[in-house]
Amino acid sequence: MEKKVTVIGAGLAGCEAAYALAKRGVKVTLIEQKPVKKSAAHKSDNFCELVCSNSLKAFRLNSAAGLLKTEMEFLGSLTVPIAKQTAVPAGGALAVDREKFETAVTKAIKENKNITVLQKEQKDILSLVHNNGCNNNNGNSSTGGNSSNIVIIATGPLTDGSFAESLKKLTGGMEMFSFYDAAAPIVNIDTVDMEHAFWASRYKDDQKDYLNCPLTKEEYLRFYNELINAERAVLHDMDKIYEGCVPIEVLAHKGVDTMRFGPLKAVGLQDPKTQKRPYANLQLRKETVNGNMYNLVGFQTNLKFGEQKRVFSFIPALKNAEYERYGVMHRNSFLNSPMLLNETLNLKSHNNIFIAGQLSGVEGYMESAASGIMCGINAFRMLNNKEMLVLPDITMMGGLFKYITTPQKHFQPMGAAFGLLPALDVRIKDKLERYMALAERSVEYFKNNSF
Repeated sequence: MEKKVTVIGAGLAGCEAAYALAKRGVKVTLIEQKPVKKSAAHKSDNFCELVCSNSLKAFRLNSAAGLLKTEMEFLGSLTVPIAKQTAVPAGGALAVDREKFETAVTKAIKENKNITVLQKEQKDILSLVHNNGCNNNNGNSSTGGNSSNIVIIATGPLTDGSFAESLKKLTGGMEMFSFYDAAAPIVNIDTVDMEHAFWASRYKDDQKDYLNCPLTKEEYLRFYNELINAERAVLHDMDKIYEGCVPIEVLAHKGVDTMRFGPLKAVGLQDPKTQKRPYANLQLRKETVNGNMYNLVGFQTNLKFGEQKRVFSFIPALKNAEYERYGVMHRNSFLNSPMLLNETLNLKSHNNIFIAGQLSGVEGYMESAASGIMCGINAFRMLNNKEMLVLPDITMMGGLFKYITTPQKHFQPMGAAFGLLPALDVRIKDKLERYMALAERSVEYFKNNSF
């Protein structure tokens, strides 16, 4: 039986996946619902439409976004070279002329002899999949499967309707599928002021499960006043988002002491400096196994990014904190990837189905594109009964894909961040020098391997 590859969605992830397969000689069917159907966010008929920004973030190597793009180029990216060709001045960032960028990507895809484009609405997934029940190695397969059809789903963060319902059934129901992002900020642990923090779990000061950031009454009231007057981002479908998670600024508006009986409660804690319970206390919880990044527990927020950095700096321990991810609350469909996906980005239960883009739990344009490349490469390897590629976590892509597939209690999407990478053997105090050393370590890996 002839093996087929179908890619659903012609955003950055879908186009990169289709291109990665096509350049390796695989015939691909790319299904895109535009212009037959458009979401409220889309206006253009082109592929790879950039909706919320024309910036693809920093391009310098010693930035997380820059390293990601460099890695993508090593893997034969379609979108990064086109972004360079259509770039507009933006300081250290790679920003593009949206129309030129989208037009160029669309042309490259439509003119590729190995890609057949079908512009229609795909209403379900099951009709595309012929699964012979293969779940190699208990669904954690590293080599080719027995399925005749391979499907890469790259339908994006606005996946909804009958296709979303079909995907929910395939992945085990509603508990495996989220429709809204409600994520707290994540800080780099090296930038927390340890003079104003202490390790302790509630009632257990000898455990290091949490890093505590205490506030005096004066500090708390100053933080409270800044928070209730801070500027928020525009938020749609507020009633739906707030059902499971109240933003910290909304909680603050309910009363001056509300946070002290919620996320900032100090019950069961004793500040070793004062030997007393703090007036209020923010806890930071480990976000990654390597302990580089910590989550602000209970601080889901819809404040603008600049406001988050400004307002949260009134917490003494976070005065100079650097954020690996700011808090977000917005419409975003994504899977519970740690439960569902292998590190090779295919489903554990149906290993011939790959998930690319923001649906997989990555956050950002280039992160989505990078996941598409990886899905394309591994779909090719599966077709040819080769061991599938898992990049090491010393690379930005490897660290990111490891994060979204590692079991965690409260999974939220993540973008490129140096905190995802394991520490260097030698400690480098200067941040930019440290980032460059991390980047060079990754580049060395790509130079010494072929894909």
